[in-house]
Amino acid sequence: MQAIGQTGLCVTLSKNQTGPSYGESGLGNQTTGAATTGANSARQGRSLVVLMIGDIFGKPGRRALARYLPEVRATYGVDFVIANGENAAAGVGITPEVARDLLGAGVDMLTTGNHVWRHKEILSIMEDNRRILRPLNFPPGTPGRGYGVYQTASGARIGVMNLQGRVFMEALDCPFRAADQLLDQVRFGRDVDLWVVDMHAEASSEKMALASHLDGRVTAIFGTHTHVPTADHRVLRQGTGFITDVGMTGCYDSVIGMSAVSVMPRFLTKMPTRFEPAMGEAMLCGALIRADATTGRCLAIAPLRLGNGLAESHSF
Repeated sequence: MQAIGQTGLCVTLSKNQTGPSYGESGLGNQTTGAATTGANSARQGRSLVVLMIGDIFGKPGRRALARYLPEVRATYGVDFVIANGENAAAGVGITPEVARDLLGAGVDMLTTGNHVWRHKEILSIMEDNRRILRPLNFPPGTPGRGYGVYQTASGARIGVMNLQGRVFMEALDCPFRAADQLLDQVRFGRDVDLWVVDMHAEASSEKMALASHLDGRVTAIFGTHTHVPTADHRVLRQGTGFITDVGMTGCYDSVIGMSAVSVMPRFLTKMPTRFEPAMGEAMLCGALIRADATTGRCLAIAPLRLGNGLAESHSF
């Protein structure tokens, strides 16, 4: 892969676009958090607001996204929106049509996880659509890409890394070593102004361990996958924002998105049943960060919950 400054492209998002285009940058390890070398003067001294939206679950989640995202972008002056879309198609996987709908609704780029290949149609766009990622630590030769560098309308360069955990999940390559390899080549200041990580994992311990491992080397780490938001959002000692799980964008009158009626026979009788997405009112769940565009450090992090299902949280 090419490094920024060689032949990689980084296309600017104009104010009339709903999202940026991806610029390939290569793979980086920054031990102190951020350097200012080469920073664009337009970015110096200003902060950026990034929104991470938790696993969008089926049609209710897509409706909640379409309903609340424009208001959120305007209210908080959001510069960049990341959403995990791996459950957006009927609760499992994502299709090209659903991906286009999400990107058209104001999401700038999509991350995924263990369900990314559920619908084979997604293979048709994973190589060419640079606004959709799959986990970086899939084995070599897997279609698609696990990271991207995106340029906002203001000229800020935001690196996004998609990782998948291994505890209680399929054993992929090591996410810790995959992150180290990437950070050894893409550096704060020179290649990106912010580094944001979606850690799609089951175990809280694995997410917290990754946060400790990468503290001061990335701007923020957002946990996804469990569909349950956690209350541990904080800025770590070396300036990395972290939350174990941002929750699910979907119907909470459910069993992590699926209809309780369809799920309960599995628990009560151990007989196989077909899970069906819950179709009730939904909530948009995620987290916001404010970050220094010069140092790449997180200044603040807060949960965001809007809609029906859980207590709302929108103080930032």
